[in-house]
Amino acid sequence: MKKIEAFIREEKLDDVKAALRDIGIVGMSVLEVRGHGRQGGVTLAGRIGTYQVDMLTKLQLNIVLSDHNVEKTIEAIRKAAAIGRPGDGIIFIYPVEDVVRIRTGERGQAAIMYEDDIDAREKLKSPGSKHD
Repeated sequence: MKKIEAFIREEKLDDVKAALRDIGIVGMSVLEVRGHGRQGGVTLAGRIGTYQVDMLTKLQLNIVLSDHNVEKTIEAIRKAAAIGRPGDGIIFIYPVEDVVRIRTGERGQAAIMYEDDIDAREKLKSPGSKHD
């Protein structure tokens, strides 16, 4: 399992959620964060002159998923979040040792599966499935 941590522009959240929903990613958390990357922030001009804003508001998406779904998920986020300018965001991928669903005690892969998620959709497409 892997954890994807993506930092995106606030205005791209709906596009990213739709792209993830389209491929079957149904579980995620979203946090509002502040920071800056390579560009170091932005320079704004006002009535009193220009000033630097170095802690920009971004959204952080956290998704835990199966290893085999990582590339498809990264590509969906990247395409939906990009506007082609500095500040589009960044994606980190971390290994996840284990997952435990509190309500049921399920562990590992079973703990992160949802009805109609990306793994359930793949299972329906696989040879030998009841739905072929």
